[in-house]
Amino acid sequence: MKLALVGYGHVARALLPLLRRTRARHPFRIAGIHTLRHGTAYCTGLPEAPEFGPAASSIEEFLDRAGADVAVELTPLNPVTGEPAVAHIRAAFARGMHVVTANKGPVAHAYAALRDQARECNLHFRFESTVMDGTPVFNLVRHNLPAVAVRGFTGVLNSTSNIVVETMEQGGTLEDGVERARALGITEADASYDLEGWDSAAKAAALANVLMDARVTPQQVGVRGIGRLTSERVRELARKGKTVRLVSRARCGKDGVHLRVRAEVLDRADVLASVPGASNLLLLHTDLMGTLGVLSISPGVEQTAYGVFSDLMDIAGQALR
Repeated sequence: MKLALVGYGHVARALLPLLRRTRARHPFRIAGIHTLRHGTAYCTGLPEAPEFGPAASSIEEFLDRAGADVAVELTPLNPVTGEPAVAHIRAAFARGMHVVTANKGPVAHAYAALRDQARECNLHFRFESTVMDGTPVFNLVRHNLPAVAVRGFTGVLNSTSNIVVETMEQGGTLEDGVERARALGITEADASYDLEGWDSAAKAAALANVLMDARVTPQQVGVRGIGRLTSERVRELARKGKTVRLVSRARCGKDGVHLRVRAEVLDRADVLASVPGASNLLLLHTDLMGTLGVLSISPGVEQTAYGVFSDLMDIAGQALR
Protein backbone atom coordinates (compact mmCIF):
# COMPACT_ATOMS: atom_id res chain seq x y z
CA MET A 1 0.00 0.00 0.00
CA LYS A 2 1.50 3.33 -1.11
CA LEU A 3 1.44 6.37 1.19
CA ALA A 4 1.68 10.09 0.43
CA LEU A 5 2.85 12.06 3.48
CA VAL A 6 1.78 15.69 3.78
CA GLY A 7 4.11 17.21 6.37
CA TYR A 8 7.46 16.03 7.69
CA GLY A 9 7.64 16.98 11.35
CA HIS A 10 8.22 14.88 14.47
CA VAL A 11 5.40 12.42 13.78
CA ALA A 12 6.42 11.72 10.18
CA ARG A 13 10.04 11.24 11.24
CA ALA A 14 8.92 8.72 13.86
CA LEU A 15 6.56 6.96 11.46
CA LEU A 16 9.22 6.09 8.87
CA PRO A 17 11.40 3.93 11.19
CA LEU A 18 8.24 2.24 12.50
CA LEU A 19 7.27 1.34 8.95
CA ARG A 20 10.78 0.01 8.32
CA ARG A 21 10.67 -2.14 11.48
CA THR A 22 7.38 -3.76 10.46
CA ARG A 23 7.77 -3.93 6.68
CA ALA A 24 8.40 -7.70 6.58
CA ARG A 25 4.83 -8.28 7.76
CA HIS A 26 3.16 -5.02 6.68
CA PRO A 27 4.77 -3.67 3.50
CA PHE A 28 3.73 -0.03 3.36
CA ARG A 29 5.72 2.17 0.96
CA ILE A 30 6.21 5.93 0.73
CA ALA A 31 5.29 7.36 -2.65
CA GLY A 32 6.04 10.95 -1.74
CA ILE A 33 6.49 13.53 1.03
CA HIS A 34 5.28 17.10 0.58
CA THR A 35 6.26 20.03 2.80
CA LEU A 36 6.36 23.80 2.53
CA ARG A 37 9.64 24.06 4.44
CA HIS A 38 11.75 21.25 2.96
CA GLY A 39 10.19 20.92 -0.49
CA THR A 40 8.81 17.74 -2.02
CA ALA A 41 10.29 14.25 -2.30
CA TYR A 42 9.05 11.41 -4.47
CA CYS A 43 10.05 7.92 -3.35
CA THR A 44 9.65 4.25 -4.12
CA GLY A 45 10.17 2.65 -0.71
CA LEU A 46 10.99 3.68 2.88
CA PRO A 47 13.90 6.13 2.59
CA GLU A 48 16.28 6.66 5.49
CA ALA A 49 16.77 10.30 4.41
CA PRO A 50 14.25 11.59 1.86
CA GLU A 51 15.79 13.66 -0.92
CA PHE A 52 13.71 16.81 -1.14
CA GLY A 53 13.55 18.86 -4.29
CA PRO A 54 11.51 21.94 -5.16
CA ALA A 55 8.07 21.98 -3.58
CA ALA A 56 5.14 20.89 -5.72
CA SER A 57 3.14 23.92 -6.79
CA SER A 58 -0.01 22.64 -5.05
CA ILE A 59 -1.32 19.79 -2.95
CA GLU A 60 -3.22 18.61 -6.03
CA GLU A 61 -0.03 18.38 -8.10
CA PHE A 62 1.71 16.45 -5.33
CA LEU A 63 -1.11 13.95 -4.83
CA ASP A 64 -1.53 13.43 -8.57
CA ARG A 65 2.16 12.67 -9.05
CA ALA A 66 2.47 10.52 -5.90
CA GLY A 67 -0.42 8.29 -6.98
CA ALA A 68 -0.78 6.85 -3.48
CA ASP A 69 -3.48 4.71 -1.91
CA VAL A 70 -3.52 6.68 1.36
CA ALA A 71 -2.76 10.32 2.11
CA VAL A 72 -1.25 10.79 5.58
CA GLU A 73 -1.92 14.37 6.72
CA LEU A 74 0.63 15.42 9.36
CA THR A 75 0.77 19.22 9.12
CA PRO A 76 0.68 21.46 12.24
CA LEU A 77 -2.55 22.37 14.01
CA ASN A 78 -4.46 25.49 13.00
CA PRO A 79 -7.11 25.75 15.75
CA VAL A 80 -8.81 28.74 14.13
CA THR A 81 -9.87 27.19 10.80
CA GLY A 82 -8.33 23.72 10.51
CA GLU A 83 -6.78 24.79 7.21
CA PRO A 84 -4.90 23.95 5.10
CA ALA A 85 -5.32 20.42 6.42
CA VAL A 86 -9.05 20.31 5.59
CA ALA A 87 -8.27 21.21 1.97
CA HIS A 88 -5.51 18.58 1.86
CA ILE A 89 -7.97 15.90 2.98
CA ARG A 90 -10.64 16.99 0.51
CA ALA A 91 -8.08 16.90 -2.32
CA ALA A 92 -7.07 13.35 -1.33
CA PHE A 93 -10.67 12.13 -1.29
CA ALA A 94 -11.23 13.72 -4.70
CA ARG A 95 -8.38 11.54 -6.01
CA GLY A 96 -9.71 8.32 -4.55
CA MET A 97 -7.26 8.20 -1.63
CA HIS A 98 -8.05 7.07 1.89
CA VAL A 99 -6.89 9.52 4.57
CA VAL A 100 -5.16 9.15 7.93
CA THR A 101 -4.40 12.27 9.94
CA ALA A 102 -2.81 13.15 13.26
CA ASN A 103 -3.97 16.76 12.83
CA LYS A 104 -6.93 17.44 15.09
CA GLY A 105 -7.91 20.62 13.23
CA PRO A 106 -9.92 18.94 10.44
CA VAL A 107 -11.79 16.71 12.90
CA ALA A 108 -12.49 19.70 15.16
CA HIS A 109 -13.70 21.94 12.33
CA ALA A 110 -15.15 19.80 9.56
CA TYR A 111 -15.60 16.23 10.76
CA ALA A 112 -19.18 15.65 9.57
CA ALA A 113 -18.50 17.04 6.09
CA LEU A 114 -15.26 15.07 5.71
CA ARG A 115 -16.88 11.88 7.02
CA ASP A 116 -19.73 12.27 4.53
CA GLN A 117 -17.34 12.98 1.64
CA ALA A 118 -15.35 9.85 2.49
CA ARG A 119 -18.52 7.75 2.56
CA GLU A 120 -19.71 9.13 -0.76
CA CYS A 121 -16.34 8.19 -2.30
CA ASN A 122 -16.30 4.77 -0.56
CA LEU A 123 -13.10 5.75 1.24
CA HIS A 124 -11.82 5.53 4.82
CA PHE A 125 -11.05 8.50 7.09
CA ARG A 126 -9.06 7.70 10.25
CA PHE A 127 -7.66 9.98 12.98
CA GLU A 128 -6.73 7.95 16.09
CA SER A 129 -3.67 10.10 16.92
CA THR A 130 -5.56 13.39 17.08
CA VAL A 131 -6.48 13.30 20.78
CA MET A 132 -4.38 10.95 22.95
CA ASP A 133 -1.20 10.34 20.99
CA GLY A 134 -2.26 7.01 19.53
CA THR A 135 -3.99 5.58 22.60
CA PRO A 136 -7.19 3.92 21.35
CA VAL A 137 -10.17 6.20 21.87
CA PHE A 138 -12.11 6.37 18.62
CA ASN A 139 -11.25 2.76 17.79
CA LEU A 140 -12.27 1.74 21.32
CA VAL A 141 -15.75 3.15 20.81
CA ARG A 142 -16.00 2.02 17.17
CA HIS A 143 -14.97 -1.59 17.75
CA ASN A 144 -15.68 -2.38 21.41
CA LEU A 145 -18.73 -0.43 22.61
CA PRO A 146 -21.64 -1.54 20.42
CA ALA A 147 -24.94 0.32 20.98
CA VAL A 148 -23.30 2.67 23.52
CA ALA A 149 -24.08 6.38 23.38
CA VAL A 150 -21.44 8.75 24.76
CA ARG A 151 -23.25 11.36 26.86
CA GLY A 152 -20.19 13.35 27.89
CA PHE A 153 -16.53 13.18 28.75
CA THR A 154 -13.93 14.56 31.13
CA GLY A 155 -10.27 14.65 30.26
CA VAL A 156 -6.78 15.91 30.98
CA LEU A 157 -5.66 15.98 27.37
CA ASN A 158 -2.79 18.46 27.08
CA SER A 159 0.63 17.14 28.07
CA THR A 160 2.42 20.49 27.87
CA SER A 161 0.21 22.09 30.50
CA ASN A 162 0.89 19.18 32.89
CA ILE A 163 4.64 19.63 32.43
CA VAL A 164 4.39 23.39 32.94
CA VAL A 165 2.44 23.04 36.19
CA GLU A 166 4.83 20.41 37.54
CA THR A 167 7.82 22.58 36.64
CA MET A 168 6.33 25.54 38.52
CA GLU A 169 5.58 23.32 41.53
CA GLN A 170 9.29 22.43 41.54
CA GLY A 171 10.35 26.10 41.58
CA GLY A 172 10.65 26.82 37.86
CA THR A 173 8.79 29.34 35.76
CA LEU A 174 6.10 28.92 33.14
CA GLU A 175 8.75 29.54 30.47
CA ASP A 176 10.95 26.83 32.03
CA GLY A 177 8.04 24.41 31.77
CA VAL A 178 7.45 25.24 28.11
CA GLU A 179 11.12 24.63 27.33
CA ARG A 180 11.02 21.31 29.17
CA ALA A 181 7.95 20.26 27.18
CA ARG A 182 9.50 21.46 23.94
CA ALA A 183 12.62 19.37 24.64
CA LEU A 184 10.33 16.33 24.96
CA GLY A 185 8.83 17.13 21.54
CA ILE A 186 5.26 17.40 22.85
CA THR A 187 4.40 21.08 22.34
CA GLU A 188 2.38 22.38 19.43
CA ALA A 189 4.39 24.32 16.86
CA ASP A 190 2.95 27.41 18.59
CA ALA A 191 3.14 26.65 22.33
CA SER A 192 0.53 29.31 23.10
CA TYR A 193 -2.07 26.87 21.73
CA ASP A 194 -1.15 24.58 24.65
CA LEU A 195 -1.02 27.28 27.32
CA GLU A 196 -4.18 29.14 26.34
CA GLY A 197 -6.22 25.96 25.96
CA TRP A 198 -6.75 25.90 22.19
CA ASP A 199 -5.09 22.52 21.74
CA SER A 200 -7.45 21.14 24.39
CA ALA A 201 -10.41 22.95 22.80
CA ALA A 202 -9.60 21.38 19.43
CA LYS A 203 -9.37 17.95 21.06
CA ALA A 204 -12.65 18.50 22.91
CA ALA A 205 -14.37 19.55 19.69
CA ALA A 206 -12.92 16.56 17.85
CA LEU A 207 -14.11 14.13 20.53
CA ALA A 208 -17.56 15.71 20.66
CA ASN A 209 -17.91 15.75 16.87
CA VAL A 210 -16.97 12.09 16.44
CA LEU A 211 -18.45 10.54 19.58
CA MET A 212 -21.47 12.81 20.18
CA ASP A 213 -22.24 14.20 16.68
CA ALA A 214 -21.89 17.69 18.16
CA ARG A 215 -20.95 19.50 14.92
CA VAL A 216 -19.04 22.20 16.80
CA THR A 217 -15.75 24.03 16.32
CA PRO A 218 -13.08 24.94 18.89
CA GLN A 219 -14.46 28.50 18.91
CA GLN A 220 -17.64 27.12 20.50
CA VAL A 221 -15.69 25.71 23.45
CA GLY A 222 -15.48 27.93 26.51
CA VAL A 223 -11.73 28.24 27.09
CA ARG A 224 -9.60 29.50 29.97
CA GLY A 225 -6.03 28.22 29.92
CA ILE A 226 -3.04 28.32 32.26
CA GLY A 227 -1.28 31.31 30.70
CA ARG A 228 -1.93 33.54 33.72
CA LEU A 229 -0.74 31.05 36.33
CA THR A 230 2.28 32.11 38.38
CA SER A 231 4.82 29.93 40.13
CA GLU A 232 3.86 31.52 43.45
CA ARG A 233 0.19 30.59 43.00
CA VAL A 234 1.01 27.03 41.98
CA ARG A 235 3.34 26.50 44.95
CA GLU A 236 0.76 28.00 47.31
CA LEU A 237 -1.81 25.47 46.08
CA ALA A 238 0.72 22.65 46.44
CA ARG A 239 1.23 23.53 50.12
CA LYS A 240 -2.54 23.10 50.55
CA GLY A 241 -2.52 19.67 48.93
CA LYS A 242 -3.93 20.92 45.64
CA THR A 243 -2.75 21.24 42.04
CA VAL A 244 -3.92 22.58 38.69
CA ARG A 245 -4.87 20.63 35.60
CA LEU A 246 -6.24 21.84 32.28
CA VAL A 247 -9.52 19.91 32.17
CA SER A 248 -11.76 19.38 29.14
CA ARG A 249 -15.42 18.65 29.83
CA ALA A 250 -18.44 17.85 27.65
CA ARG A 251 -22.04 17.10 28.55
CA CYS A 252 -25.30 16.68 26.69
CA GLY A 253 -27.87 19.35 27.47
CA LYS A 254 -31.40 19.98 26.24
CA ASP A 255 -30.05 22.48 23.73
CA GLY A 256 -27.08 20.44 22.52
CA VAL A 257 -23.57 19.56 23.62
CA HIS A 258 -21.84 21.92 26.05
CA LEU A 259 -18.03 22.05 26.01
CA ARG A 260 -15.46 23.82 28.12
CA VAL A 261 -11.74 23.81 28.88
CA ARG A 262 -10.60 25.23 32.22
CA ALA A 263 -7.51 25.38 34.37
CA GLU A 264 -9.12 23.72 37.40
CA VAL A 265 -7.84 23.61 40.96
CA LEU A 266 -8.05 19.99 42.12
CA ASP A 267 -7.36 18.05 45.29
CA ARG A 268 -4.33 15.79 44.94
CA ALA A 269 -6.63 12.80 45.56
CA ASP A 270 -8.77 13.64 42.51
CA VAL A 271 -8.28 11.10 39.71
CA LEU A 272 -7.73 13.98 37.28
CA ALA A 273 -4.91 15.32 39.45
CA SER A 274 -3.14 11.98 39.46
CA VAL A 275 -2.15 12.29 35.79
CA PRO A 276 1.63 12.80 35.91
CA GLY A 277 3.97 14.52 33.49
CA ALA A 278 3.07 14.06 29.85
CA SER A 279 0.39 11.47 30.63
CA ASN A 280 -3.24 11.94 29.56
CA LEU A 281 -6.55 10.69 30.94
CA LEU A 282 -9.97 10.56 29.29
CA LEU A 283 -13.19 9.49 31.02
CA LEU A 284 -16.15 8.66 28.79
CA HIS A 285 -19.61 9.01 30.36
CA THR A 286 -22.00 6.62 28.59
CA ASP A 287 -25.58 5.40 28.79
CA LEU A 288 -25.01 1.63 28.87
CA MET A 289 -21.44 1.25 30.19
CA GLY A 290 -21.37 3.99 32.81
CA THR A 291 -18.06 5.82 33.03
CA LEU A 292 -14.91 4.21 31.71
CA GLY A 293 -11.44 5.64 31.32
CA VAL A 294 -8.43 5.50 29.04
CA LEU A 295 -5.00 6.44 30.41
CA SER A 296 -1.81 6.95 28.43
CA ILE A 297 1.43 6.96 30.42
CA SER A 298 3.97 9.56 29.27
CA PRO A 299 3.29 9.16 25.55
CA GLY A 300 5.80 10.57 23.11
CA VAL A 301 6.01 11.05 19.40
CA GLU A 302 6.55 7.30 18.91
CA GLN A 303 3.10 6.63 20.35
CA THR A 304 1.57 9.26 18.06
CA ALA A 305 3.28 7.58 15.11
CA TYR A 306 1.91 4.24 16.27
CA GLY A 307 -1.60 5.69 16.23
CA VAL A 308 -1.07 6.63 12.59
CA PHE A 309 0.28 3.13 11.93
CA SER A 310 -2.75 1.52 13.60
CA ASP A 311 -5.04 3.54 11.33
CA LEU A 312 -3.05 2.43 8.30
CA MET A 313 -3.38 -1.19 9.45
CA ASP A 314 -7.12 -0.71 9.86
CA ILE A 315 -7.46 0.63 6.31
CA ALA A 316 -5.23 -2.12 4.91
CA GLY A 317 -7.36 -4.73 6.67
CA GLN A 318 -10.55 -3.21 5.31
CA ALA A 319 -9.10 -3.29 1.79
CA LEU A 320 -8.54 -7.05 2.05
CA ARG A 321 -12.17 -7.78 2.93
